[in-house]
Amino acid sequence: QVQLVESGGGLVQPGGSLRLSCAASGSIFKIDAMGWYRQAPGNQRELVASISGGRPNYADFVKGRFTISRDNANNTVYLQMNSLEPEDTAAYYCSIRAGGRQYWGQGTQVTVSS
Repeated sequence: QVQLVESGGGLVQPGGSLRLSCAASGSIFKIDAMGWYRQAPGNQRELVASISGGRPNYADFVKGRFTISRDNANNTVYLQMNSLEPEDTAAYYCSIRAGGRQYWGQGTQVTVSS
């Protein structure tokens, strides 16, 4: 059984920062990729950032503001979010790709508002 535990969401003012964490546990042989997605009400779920093969990838709308990193020893992925904007408000979901399957966390809410 695979479990993804997310934390770090909350309410922040525009221009502020948050750090999201996602720890994966369970019967995982090898994690091929880890990433963060977000979904706002009425919108499709979209990729924010991912990391695989040691290389990070970012959506254009967060490039230069967000940083994804991974702790391989603990199967943990982080998303450092700086210069947050109201448009970043969404539920953020951690996801891993392992063993030919994709797993999802329950999501953590990020709200950017004055």
